[in-house]
Amino acid sequence: MKPPWLNKKIHLGSCSEMKNLLRGMKLETVCEQASCPNIGECFSRSHATFLILGPQCTRSCSFCNVTKGIPSMPDAGEPARVADAVKKLALKHVVITSVTRDDLADGGAGMFADTVLSIRKTAPQAAIELLIPDFKLSSDSLRTVAESGPDIIAHNVETVPSLYRSVRRGSDYKRSLGVLDAIKKISPCLKTKSGVMLGLGEKESEVIAVMGDLRAVGCDFLSIGQYLAPSRLHYPVKEYISPERFAYYKEKGLSIGFSHIESGPYVRSSYLAGEYL
Repeated sequence: MKPPWLNKKIHLGSCSEMKNLLRGMKLETVCEQASCPNIGECFSRSHATFLILGPQCTRSCSFCNVTKGIPSMPDAGEPARVADAVKKLALKHVVITSVTRDDLADGGAGMFADTVLSIRKTAPQAAIELLIPDFKLSSDSLRTVAESGPDIIAHNVETVPSLYRSVRRGSDYKRSLGVLDAIKKISPCLKTKSGVMLGLGEKESEVIAVMGDLRAVGCDFLSIGQYLAPSRLHYPVKEYISPERFAYYKEKGLSIGFSHIESGPYVRSSYLAGEYL
C-alpha cells in the first residue's frame, strides 16, 4: 500500500490538447511512453520531454515502461518537427531524450545533434537539455552531442552499482560515470546532470557514495525521485522513501558541491527541468 504522500492524481483529461498536437506532428514523448505520474501537470502547462529515434528500446531495463523491441530506422524529418513543436509551444526549456539505439553505429548521436541545430534555428529562445543514453561510451558519439551546442547534457545512473545486474541489464555503472566524465572533458563549461531512483533496495550509504562518484566526474545537477513500478511485471518497489529522507539527501548533495538538486517522491529527471539553470 502506498503511503499518504504518494497520492498524486493523474488528470488525463487535461492532456488531450497536448496529445492531439503531438500526434498531429508525429512526435513521441517519454512522458507517455514511461507512464510518468507528472504527465497531467506537465501537459496542462504545455511541457513535454520529446522522445526521438522511435519508441522501441534495444535494452531491457526491468524498471522502465518504454517498449523493448526491434526499432525502425531513424526519421530524418524528426528534428525539424521537434523544433516546430518547441516553437508552437513557446518552450523556454526543452528536454530531448531517446531510447537506447545499440543497433545504430553512432547510437543516435547524429539525430540528437540535428535536433539541437534545428531548435537553435527555429526556436532560438529555448534552452536545450539532452538526456542521452550511454552510446557505449563512444568518444565520437559523445563529442557529436557535446559539440552540437546544448545547454545541459544529462545521463542518468538511475540506481546504485549493486543493483545494476537486476535493474539495468545491458548497462554498466562505470560506463555511465564515464559518459559524464567524457562530456566534461570535451566541453568543460557544459552543465551535466544525472538522476537516481530510490526505493529499489539501495542502502543510504550507497546513495551517498553515488553522489560522491557523480561529483568526482564534475556532475553539476542531480534529480532524486521515488521509483514506482509501472506494472506487476516490472521490478518491484522495495521501499517508499519519506519526504524527510528526500530532503536529507538533497541537503547532503548540496553540501558536497552539486549546484542544484530536485529531490522528492515525484521528482523525475525532466520534471522542473528549467529550474536547474
